[in-house]
Amino acid sequence: MPWKKWWTIIQTCNLPAHADMDVISRWLLIVRPCVMSMTITSVLIGALLAAMNGYVHWGFTLLVLVGLLLAHAVNNMANDLIDAEEGVDTPDYPRANYAPHPILSGLVTKCRLITAIVLANLVDIAIAIYFFTQRGWPVLVLALLGAFMSLGYVAPPFSFKRRGLGELVAFLVWGALMTGGTYYVVAGTIDWRVWLATLPFGLLVGDVLMGKHLDKYEIDRQKGIHTLPVLLGLERARTLTMVLMVGMYVLIVLLVLINALPVWTLLVFFSLNRLRTVLQVYRQPRPQEPPPEWPVWPLWYVGWAMWLNRLVGGLFILGLILQLIVPIRW
Repeated sequence: MPWKKWWTIIQTCNLPAHADMDVISRWLLIVRPCVMSMTITSVLIGALLAAMNGYVHWGFTLLVLVGLLLAHAVNNMANDLIDAEEGVDTPDYPRANYAPHPILSGLVTKCRLITAIVLANLVDIAIAIYFFTQRGWPVLVLALLGAFMSLGYVAPPFSFKRRGLGELVAFLVWGALMTGGTYYVVAGTIDWRVWLATLPFGLLVGDVLMGKHLDKYEIDRQKGIHTLPVLLGLERARTLTMVLMVGMYVLIVLLVLINALPVWTLLVFFSLNRLRTVLQVYRQPRPQEPPPEWPVWPLWYVGWAMWLNRLVGGLFILGLILQLIVPIRW
């Protein structure tokens, strides 16, 4: 069934073996939906935090979600386009191996890719203008900051990824900008506790990007791409990633203690067994060959980080929903 093929692409960013290519499959491969669960999680956290404080607007939430998923798709397409133009993405680079590269694999021409980027941006601009009419100038500030960080991630002269700032950008975008921005659009206001509540999941997204850059450490070092792992060195970068993973749990406890997060969010501790597994993987060197059925080789560490991200994000959302149904107050 076609939906099974599409679901596999959504999960792994790869077309199942021997499956036929159709238009939907082609564009799913181009926009890389396998990492978009992080965007959905950030938006839902922001909307549920707003609902906890009495602000509910599911129409606005849906529109924010559409806008940010489009923005994430634009980010993925623009990164592939720019890295191909800059000579970073080549047939021997991991990006061209773990999933089909839109240009290098012939999925789309540069002209059509640029057209798709422009059209998606036009929709996002229209959504931003609408929210500006409803919520005022802070919406434009958040949108412009997001666009700047997204484009500047790979585009010169900023090229945040090549200056060891990519992980910080991911932390800010999927934390403060996406979650805090969703809260502001829904509520029309925001306070310091909400900004603090955006930190844990933003930190976890930063860990995912650290894992990806760990996987590309050797080739990035050879190409002079100074990601944070390249600047720190492989062992220190792996240690930092593990510290940040554990630190996320500590941060949630602290935020519960100061009433920035509800007690129910401590449900994330049911992911400790998965955290233990991921930490064991991070303590070991990357294997030379992929395990059977591993879907995104030559990526390794990022797959495990994403595995943890999805469970923690789901438990975090469940905790916020339970707070709405069975509120626990200090």
